[in-house]
Amino acid sequence: MSWTLIFILAGIVFFNRYVFLEPRMPVKLPNVLNESLNYSAPCLLIAICGPIILMEQGELRELSNNPYLWGALLTTVFAFFIRNIVVCVIVSLMGFYILSIYL
Repeated sequence: MSWTLIFILAGIVFFNRYVFLEPRMPVKLPNVLNESLNYSAPCLLIAICGPIILMEQGELRELSNNPYLWGALLTTVFAFFIRNIVVCVIVSLMGFYILSIYL
């Protein structure tokens, strides 16, 4: 991917987020659309991480020996109980590395 394309895409994303989510902007969306924008980040994260977790070289990974799947589930549990993001990321990374060594 070229740097020009990366900067263009970053500009488009910033513009869309700023115009629709900045409270001081005169553009007002209906409440239904405004609430649906709150789900855009988790949806994008799932769309990006889903194939990484479940696929390997175009084939479905075996679920019982998949450290990415178990790491994602472990991270979900940690995120539920640990409210500090930095601590949760560090503990989740350590858990994933331990899982990837033993699985």
